[in-house]
Amino acid sequence: MKKQTQLGKTGIYVNPIGLGTNAVGGHNIYPNLDDKAGKELVRKAINHGVNFIDTAFIYGPGRSEELVGEVIKETGKRSDIILATKGAHKFVGQDVVIDNSPHFLKQTVEESLNRLQTDYIDLFYIHEPDENTPKYEAVGTLKQLKDEGKIRAIGVSNFSIEQLKEANKDGYVDVYQGEYNLLQRSAEKELFPYTTKNNISFIPYFPLAAGILAGKYNKDMVFNDFRSNMPYLQGEAFAQNLENVEKIREIAHAKQTDVAHVVLAWYLTRDSIDVVIPGAKRAEQVLDNLKTLDVVLTAEEIQEIDRTFQ
Repeated sequence: MKKQTQLGKTGIYVNPIGLGTNAVGGHNIYPNLDDKAGKELVRKAINHGVNFIDTAFIYGPGRSEELVGEVIKETGKRSDIILATKGAHKFVGQDVVIDNSPHFLKQTVEESLNRLQTDYIDLFYIHEPDENTPKYEAVGTLKQLKDEGKIRAIGVSNFSIEQLKEANKDGYVDVYQGEYNLLQRSAEKELFPYTTKNNISFIPYFPLAAGILAGKYNKDMVFNDFRSNMPYLQGEAFAQNLENVEKIREIAHAKQTDVAHVVLAWYLTRDSIDVVIPGAKRAEQVLDNLKTLDVVLTAEEIQEIDRTFQ
């Protein structure tokens, strides 16, 4: 597999295995995170050829960007790193409001630049759509920031297909990030055809479906965190999904690799997907994810996985 791939039509090249950093400084997402361990995780990723780092204002909030920025500055490798972040969340007192207005997007990009200690962001996403701002107007604001050299590529995340089409009215959207994994394949119906046709790179989040697609769960698992609300981890669905994961384990075993590596490699066979950004909580997980690049799936294996998770 190629070690560098282009993100859609951007002219930006990345290692197909990136790093999602919601567990780096994301104290509002995961309890008991250690900032020092988070920085070491990012450092190890960069030192082992991961050049695509994905963060967001809401991870922390703000703390993930700060830690990622500190590490990149320490390494002195800013020009080698493709840095992605996201904005749209605004605190109004204790409440979090989604805001895509031009004024706020300009403000949040400036604040992200400061936290990341950089003068440009390679890929900036509108993290979530608001209810009021015309989407082409929000993206038009990012196009202005791109023309000013503050961002290099434009992304949107969590938009419906209708919102994506409106956002891309002028052809400015480069990357779409949304939920997609073997257990949640609805993006294949409308989003994939549109992103493929328009050369928009689709970056999936939750690629390992909160861990079940890493092959490390069993039927006796009990979840008492955010996973307890996920339908594919409940009851009969959970049992069936565990059974299907065992079929991937057979393929992984034959290749002397892990279930997660086979799953991530399968995503990279999709026309719309150029890169995956599995998260990590420990530095060794980053190195483990890179083993995906050594997995080559046959056409038969690709079809078997496809059929198993229809």
